[in-house]
Amino acid sequence: MLNIALPKGRLADKTCLALTEKGYNVSPVEKGDRRLVFTDSDNGIRYFLVKPSDVAIYVERGVADIGVVGKDILLEYRPDVYELMDMNMGVCRLAVAGKKDFRDDTDRPLRIATKFVNVTRNYYAGLNRDIEIIKLNGSIELAPLLGMSDVIVDIVETGTTLKENDMCVLQEIVPISARLIANKASYKFKKDVIDELVRRLKEKND
Repeated sequence: MLNIALPKGRLADKTCLALTEKGYNVSPVEKGDRRLVFTDSDNGIRYFLVKPSDVAIYVERGVADIGVVGKDILLEYRPDVYELMDMNMGVCRLAVAGKKDFRDDTDRPLRIATKFVNVTRNYYAGLNRDIEIIKLNGSIELAPLLGMSDVIVDIVETGTTLKENDMCVLQEIVPISARLIANKASYKFKKDVIDELVRRLKEKND
């Protein structure tokens, strides 16, 4: 049995569509079934739905053999897993954003609100810029509007929220998309079945 961790939310819908197109049965998710664990007996697969940020943990610890996770999570937490393929879905970017009239005062540390603490620290270390990180978990755009931070580092998809709050992207850090990852031990012992799934999924993307 191949265990696959699927992220809840919009990414789950896109992942399920890709799997369905390749003959895998994920109908319980598509029908809104509230179960968290379900089985595709014909293909020998067990799926379970988890919070997107937890997918990499389930895979790294071997509870899941493979999983679908955003590149932002991989960059932030650096899990010890194999990255098998770019799913070409959930495409967005990790960026620095701030108010349109923002001007950087290099005489003091730059105050940055973000939940991506490690990515932010690494990015600004490469620029030799002193920073102060303010860790937030939601409504990050609010921080510069209320003067708590100078800028934010966050995921930007359409940029609509930024525009509605008179903010804009100042620098793009890295493009983001969903990736298929594998537990290292699982890939060793279930290589054939994992490679077959990857092959079938790549047929859609090539």
